[in-house]
Amino acid sequence: MSVDTGKVVLDISMSLDGFIAGPNPSREEPLGTGGERLHEWGYGLASFRERHGKSGGARNADDEVVAESLAGTGAVVMGRRMFSGGSGPWDDDPNADGWWEDTPPFRVPVFVLTHHGREPVAKQGGTTFTFVTDGVEAVLEQARIAAGDKNVLVAGGANVVQQVLRAGQLEEMQIHLTPVLLGGGTRLLDDLQKANVQLEPTRVIESPAVTHLRYRVVK
Repeated sequence: MSVDTGKVVLDISMSLDGFIAGPNPSREEPLGTGGERLHEWGYGLASFRERHGKSGGARNADDEVVAESLAGTGAVVMGRRMFSGGSGPWDDDPNADGWWEDTPPFRVPVFVLTHHGREPVAKQGGTTFTFVTDGVEAVLEQARIAAGDKNVLVAGGANVVQQVLRAGQLEEMQIHLTPVLLGGGTRLLDDLQKANVQLEPTRVIESPAVTHLRYRVVK
């Protein structure tokens, strides 16, 4: 008997000139100079605010897109730099506990691709961070099992997204294209010359603040 499974999907905000973070990222500015502007379209939405323990917020087409993504996500994959901004041994990482303190907004299992293993870290609200050192195929396999019939969300950063694309494992890509020009920083879709990625547009939703582009990755 077959078991229904979700997809491996990307859901990320990107500037009009192709960046998902600005230049000079730091602990004070993890998204680099100007990088927060990429996400301003979402901060006031009801779904975003609820996930961050706040009430109120706008309910509009943008909110529906965010709510759809949250409801469909059963597990998250991210890289070490997205988790803490650090690298190297955990004892040397000043942010080794991650950016989100005790109540991360994910509320599902999160798998962190890293070169440095450690025991899982359980947080409030249903988020447990598991650290995987065996490469992109292994992290996706664990995330698929945890997600069940829901999607595995590849949250970033760019290097992890590119690894998943080169491995031929990404099935759907949703880019929230913002009317922002960062002029430098971290590009989402670098180093893919040999990946032969082909995309089929499946949906476009426009709003005054952002354009939501969804693609199927053609196998």
